[in-house]
Amino acid sequence: MTQRLLDTIDSPADLRALAPADLPKLAAELREFLVASVGKTGGHLASNLGTVELTIALHYVFDTPRDRIVWDVGHQTYSHKILTGRRDAMGSLRQAGGIAGFPRRAESEYDAFGVGHSSTSISAALGMAEAFHQLGSDQRAVAIIGDGAMTAGMAFEALNNAGATDLPLLVVLNDNDMSISPNVGALNNYLARLMSGKFYAAARRAGEKVLSAVPPIKELAKRAEEHMKGMVTPGTLFEEFGFNYIGPIDGHDLDVLVETLRNIRDLSGPQFLHIVTRKGKGYAPAETNPCLYHGVSRFDPAAGVAEKAGGKPTYTQVFGDWLCDMAAADTRLVGITPAMREGSGLVRFSQQYPKRYFDVGIAEQHAVTFAAGLACEGVKPVVAIYSTFLQRAYDQLVHDVALQNLPVMLAIDRAGLVGADGPTHAGSFDLSFLRCIPNMLIAAPSDENECRRLLTTAFLHNGPSAVRYPRGSGSGASLDSGLEPVEVGRGVLRRRGRDVALVAFGSLVAPALAAAEALDASVADMRFVKPLDLDLLQELAHGHRLLVTLEENAVAGGAGAGVAEALAELGISVPLVHLGLPDLFIEHGDPARMLADCGLDAGGIERAIRQRITLLPHEGAPTF
Repeated sequence: MTQRLLDTIDSPADLRALAPADLPKLAAELREFLVASVGKTGGHLASNLGTVELTIALHYVFDTPRDRIVWDVGHQTYSHKILTGRRDAMGSLRQAGGIAGFPRRAESEYDAFGVGHSSTSISAALGMAEAFHQLGSDQRAVAIIGDGAMTAGMAFEALNNAGATDLPLLVVLNDNDMSISPNVGALNNYLARLMSGKFYAAARRAGEKVLSAVPPIKELAKRAEEHMKGMVTPGTLFEEFGFNYIGPIDGHDLDVLVETLRNIRDLSGPQFLHIVTRKGKGYAPAETNPCLYHGVSRFDPAAGVAEKAGGKPTYTQVFGDWLCDMAAADTRLVGITPAMREGSGLVRFSQQYPKRYFDVGIAEQHAVTFAAGLACEGVKPVVAIYSTFLQRAYDQLVHDVALQNLPVMLAIDRAGLVGADGPTHAGSFDLSFLRCIPNMLIAAPSDENECRRLLTTAFLHNGPSAVRYPRGSGSGASLDSGLEPVEVGRGVLRRRGRDVALVAFGSLVAPALAAAEALDASVADMRFVKPLDLDLLQELAHGHRLLVTLEENAVAGGAGAGVAEALAELGISVPLVHLGLPDLFIEHGDPARMLADCGLDAGGIERAIRQRITLLPHEGAPTF
């Protein structure tokens, strides 16, 4: 059996030893390997199929790892991992102890910059380019950014900064949200090669020097050049930023990619290469439905990914259904998402209420302040956002929403650990960074039905509010609450026991109840992190020898810290233990195993409490 070309590539140095004629064969093998590998492990597929040729061309032309390649978002880097010595490790992708689904500096010298969020690549690559300049090095920095990531303000801030320098930075725009446009063909590829060539660059510099003595003629020539380039390319915007714009070119044509990148590599100053690719390229089901194949579980490549049906509804689905129900009841409601319609459960809402649905792109800061503007004029905005992405809009939440006490509601998905996506996507900190903001109402539902009730409560609240819920399904509670709210700041005693009281928040109420059966402990479902139910806390403190707070959030500054502060304010002294996420970034893996490793499953909670009980005095009631 003939050995695959891919099996001979253990590093980019091996890749660069190939003849150009071998590259299309390598691309075909790489694409086939990707489909088979992701079929076994799950992961991001469509975006990675679209960057096969680009990845090959980048490593073929640039001297990696000496030259730095900075990927944006990171879910399009599987080919990069395979070609940089991690082919045999792909079977462990996103699994405990295996390689990550995103670039990580600690994982490989070829991963120049760790990334999980979007729109960071240009800033990071510009920093590297400047560092090379400071150090007198001829190393190159390349940023690959997707078209969706160009909607974020940070990308334009970096472009603005980079365009004012003469650093040899290359920005590659991977335009993958559309089919190849009509002007990407033989003529446009020819023009791209021409505009990236040394002759064009030299002629341009010479012309600028000659014409600089006659400013009106220079301006006329500049406008004529822009007009001609604008007729065949959309690059005027990037030229205005100070970049030399090249493209768009076919991102699946290796001959054009390699030649263009070689030309650009030898140019000075900031360069902008626009390529057009197709998500899911080479695997028909992913080409037809790239959204379905964006992130997949294990599947049979021959059969394709099956649409999920049945089973318990996820919290995301519960939110999506609630949003439609509440929109029918209140015409003031609008839904906002920063480019996460499917992930945040807004598909049905976008279809039923298209004029009340706003996808603002990957622009979390804008999403929150846009919501604040709506709220100023009597509209009731609901911002559906992942916990990890809300971090990017913190200043806007503080100054534009909370300071003005505006009724903007945050529906915070993926709160807590998220499994295979790892620490870049984990919602480990939202309770800590939300709790310290004045005017905030913060709720954490313990099951699906409570989620609906708390969403309604937050929506009806006349001020900033947040409801945070985990990824995946809950206990499968019956959804019988309609749009019934609960009393703000009122928790529920779910189990009455003795000696120990578990003060549980959100997703940890269920394991708390399981642990409480073995301990004969009381369990309080606090519902609200802010305001806390002070009456319930006093009752628990008076009737138990030990209080244990439980949250799927960092212990530092989290809900448990709020309980300790409240008890101190009330003048109550009682032994208190905080259980939550440890003070470290938790690696990717199976969600249930990750919680168990943190001691937050029922068994871990029980063991931690039994250890503390042995340290308590045997007699005496709590002091007040």
